[in-house]
This record gives sequence, C-alpha cells and structure tokens, in this order.
Amino acid sequence: MKTTLARRPIKHASPEFPIQEFIANRWSPYAFTDRPVTEADLSSLFEAARWAASSYNEQPWSYFVATRHAAAEFERLLSCLVPANQAWAKAAPVLVLGVVSLKFAKNREDNRAAVHDLGLASANLVMEATARGLSVHQMIGISPGRARDLYHIPLNFEAWTAMAIGYAGNGEALPAAVRERDRAHRHRKQTAEFVFTGAWGRPAPLAKPVDLSKDATD
Repeated sequence: MKTTLARRPIKHASPEFPIQEFIANRWSPYAFTDRPVTEADLSSLFEAARWAASSYNEQPWSYFVATRHAAAEFERLLSCLVPANQAWAKAAPVLVLGVVSLKFAKNREDNRAAVHDLGLASANLVMEATARGLSVHQMIGISPGRARDLYHIPLNFEAWTAMAIGYAGNGEALPAAVRERDRAHRHRKQTAEFVFTGAWGRPAPLAKPVDLSKDATD
C-alpha cells in the first residue's frame, strides 16, 4: 500500500488566554492518512499515559492496542466500535481500547476517581501524540459487552472508550455527514461559563477574557 504523506491539516483554537501552542493545535480529526505510526512513537504515547496522576496511585487504566499491520487484531478491535465510528475509524493506522478498573485493588472498594483517572492517562497520551505531530480521535461509542467477550475482560473492569491514532488526512473520502463534522469550525464555551466563584453561575474574575493584542507592558 502506498503511503500518503499529505500535509497535516490543523484547526487552530482561538484561546481567550495564552496557552501552549501544541494544546491550541490539538483537535480530533475523522480522516487519517495511511501513513503508519512507528512503534517507537506508540511506546512513547503509552509511556506518557503511564505517568498520569491517579487517586492513591491506583493507575486504574489498561489499554488494548491494534495496528493495521496486524489485520486480525485490528478487525477485532474495530468490531468493538459502534457502526458509525467503524465507518471512519477503519482508515486509522492504530486503534486503542481504554479499559478502567472500577474497584480499588487494595480493598475492592468502589473507586469513584477511576474513570477520571483513565481520562487523565488518555489526556497525557493525546498531548504526547500532538507534540509528535500525531492526531487522536477519542470515542465513547463502543460496545462494552462485545469488548468484554472478545478480550475476556474480568469482572469490575469495563471497556470505556476507544481512540483512533494516526496522521490527520484531508477528509475528502469521508461520508458526507462525517466530512461536514470534520471540517466544522472549532468552538468552546468561554471560561466565564464554567469557572465560578462564590455561587453557581457567578463567573470568577480570572475567567474574564483579556485582550491578547494589548502589549503586556501597558
């Protein structure tokens, strides 16, 4: 298969406050080129996940990974996605299934931070990927029951999310509805809509937008 070395498109964020460039450049494409991801890069992505913070250092996350080079394993993991996600994720060179332990290993009590901590680990992975010029599209649209059956996931563990990893493509071959989402402008709530002080819905003063064009010495 011929590798497509297309220029990676970037949908830049429009931050209210200064942030690191690689955070502003992170986005979730639906289209991927057929360029493979090296094993060295993948190892570093999971190393980044390894060093995420977690409650009591429980590290309640586990991952299954499959690359297109291992066709049977790739199809197995792809089959755990809902059909709408299979339609575009099948073109990604790497698929990942995120599994979380819902009980603390030390006492089998419920771990209310478990899903949060899986998110922290995956966020580390995504930021490392972005810094390396890779893109990640995370998905909640999976079949946890199918994943449990196929991978023999034990009791008190649950498949929670999936990720497609690779180099962002131009999206022309995507189904029309997905192509429209892939091209959509990035937008977020303003910080004043979710950073409060004193009472619910009262914006914290620090959340008020600043004029980034103004000289910092003014």
